[in-house]
Amino acid sequence: MASNEDNLKDVVSHAKEYGFVFPSSDIYDGLSATYDYGQLGSELKNNLKQYWWKSMVQMHENIVGIDAAIFMHPTTWKASGHVDAFNDPLIDNKDSKKRYRADVLIEEYIAKIEAKINKDVAKGFKRFGDDFDEAQFRATNPNVTRRQAQIDEINDKFKTALEADDLEGIRQLIIDLEIACPISGSKNWTEVRQFNLMFSTELGSVAGDASKIYLRPETAQGIFVNYSNVQKSGRMKIPFGIAQIGKAFRNEIIARQFIFRMREFEQMEMQFFVRPGEEMKWYDYWKETRIKWHNALGLGEDNYRFHDHIKLAHYANAACDIEFNFPMGFKELEGIHSRTDFDLKQHEEHSGKKLRYFDPELNEHYVPYVVETSIGLDRLFLAVLSKAYEVEKLEDGTERSVLRIPPPLSPYKAAVFPLTKKDGLPEVAREIMAKLQFDHNCQYDEKDAIGKRYRRQDAIGTPYCITVDHQTLEDQTVTIRERDSMSQERVHIDELNNIIDQRVNMRTLLLK
Repeated sequence: MASNEDNLKDVVSHAKEYGFVFPSSDIYDGLSATYDYGQLGSELKNNLKQYWWKSMVQMHENIVGIDAAIFMHPTTWKASGHVDAFNDPLIDNKDSKKRYRADVLIEEYIAKIEAKINKDVAKGFKRFGDDFDEAQFRATNPNVTRRQAQIDEINDKFKTALEADDLEGIRQLIIDLEIACPISGSKNWTEVRQFNLMFSTELGSVAGDASKIYLRPETAQGIFVNYSNVQKSGRMKIPFGIAQIGKAFRNEIIARQFIFRMREFEQMEMQFFVRPGEEMKWYDYWKETRIKWHNALGLGEDNYRFHDHIKLAHYANAACDIEFNFPMGFKELEGIHSRTDFDLKQHEEHSGKKLRYFDPELNEHYVPYVVETSIGLDRLFLAVLSKAYEVEKLEDGTERSVLRIPPPLSPYKAAVFPLTKKDGLPEVAREIMAKLQFDHNCQYDEKDAIGKRYRRQDAIGTPYCITVDHQTLEDQTVTIRERDSMSQERVHIDELNNIIDQRVNMRTLLLK
């Protein structure tokens, strides 16, 4: 069985070969931690955006969407705390000369202990089967309780150091745990230093007139500075949300693991404005709503878990991540945060403008509290691609590469084939293609034997292949072949549009 690392390499290779993701500036040997989405990747990415936007904005009467500029007034980032506090703790290994995020080194160490616990749990399940009580096993098994106590102790020390901004304490924890550099294997570490992640540039064309501005490191502030504009122009009543999909930029020193951590990435965020004191109710609501949204994709409910933050950000009174089981283990996919009234109050103070809401039911003005959901679009893309990819052994001993992408998200919803290039079959196939294209992205293919064409479509995740053959000329029926099961059925041409639409329409996800 391939290792997780091998699985990620296979996904990266498949993504490039079939036009999903390319290294940026590939003809110049690429630029680290930047990637371009190819012809199929762009389609999948747009479908993911559409799924999020429909469910988050169009299915909620009290949530609206905006598209804020990437460049913002520089005081925005002073008010938000990014200028002073948007830092990562970095540590260098003196032998390999490689730089790491100190917090990630510790988190990966903890993850290895968790993997041992999960291995013990799996053994217990294998031994006792349906009689296995996992909760009791975790509470009583000596190996599990010992390892869990070890994790708790590390987390306590880690949290104490983080909250005190004790960089030396973080370094000492790395030394005490005997964490080694993955490259050199040595434990020869430098001190921990803070590094600000914002990209800066200059606004203005004349020397001396330029002023320093930043590429936005998140999309949330574009929502906060537009809070009043949206609330008044849209006559929004609390509780209400403002959503946005957009690019963000972070000067990540440790950018790796394909598109999981990049310097230029895309976020899908929603800020939900609520009455002070009701934020925890809505925090719990959005936790439940968002995990349901993820599970509707069918990637496996056991591939998700909630992880509460060890250290809360300066603006939060509650925060957790929805983590996904990527090829490199459980990592953050989406964050859900109760941001209190920090952001709006900061922007009030720095701008001198009132950002209050008059609540007619309470007959009072107040600064709303905010609950945020923020998902990385590129990470969602990787989650779908890595779980969809499979090399499957067939009954005849051959193999096929298949992407089991949820049909509503697939780049192409159907492929149309004439069995041969003659006898009027291409003309009929083209007519079918033309009708389907009004509603769905489809591909026409008449090159090679039909089996090879099926394999090509399997490899790019097309859920349905429609074949026009000589029987079609006699009775106006075609063959629909389904990707996952490879089963085939004969249907009338007049039924095609309805059949395909029922199976690939976005509503099949939204109704779950």
